Formats: sequence, C-alpha cells, structure tokens
Amino acid sequence: MKKAHGNVPADIKGWNWGAFRYTWIWGIANKTYWPLLTLIPVFGLGWAFVVGFKGNEWAWTTYQGDLNTFKAIQSTWNRAGIAGLLATLLTWGYTLWNILHLLHI
Repeated sequence: MKKAHGNVPADIKGWNWGAFRYTWIWGIANKTYWPLLTLIPVFGLGWAFVVGFKGNEWAWTTYQGDLNTFKAIQSTWNRAGIAGLLATLLTWGYTLWNILHLLHI
C-alpha cells in the first residue's frame, strides 16, 4: 500500500508554470486545495504566484507514487502552463494590435 509523502525532496521545490497558469484546476488534479483561494477576486491574482512557487511542495505531500513519476507529471503540467501562458499572451497581443489598427493609432 502506497502512502502520501511528508518530507519534500529539494529537487522538486521551485516554480511550476502549470500550477501558476491553471491554479485551481491544477490543485484539484493534484489533490491540493490551497489553489482554490485563487477564485477569490483580487486576492487570487497574487495568490497565483504563491501557487506557482509552492505548488510542487503541496502536491508532493498528497502524491502516492515515486519521485520520478511525480517529476514527469509536473513536467507535463509545466509544459502545458507555458503553452497556455504563451497562447494567452499571443491572443492579447493580437487583440491589441487589431484594436490599434482599427483606431488608426
């Protein structure tokens, strides 16, 4: 029987783009519920940075597998977070460009 981990290995600490970009979705998927606080208006904007920084540690404490699998899962979340963030920024940029173009600025 596997059990949840208590101590957090040093090599999983650090930034997680998936936790930052997908906050509460990432939190539910990783059985950690602190990210749900990002649903609070205004407060949630700042809390997303906390989730991005502390997310791996929170997820590790509830994870029930081995370290390598955990790293692989979070690596996938990182790639998805970066892709989602880039897609959002490109969409905003394209929208702004179109607005400026329509206004002849």
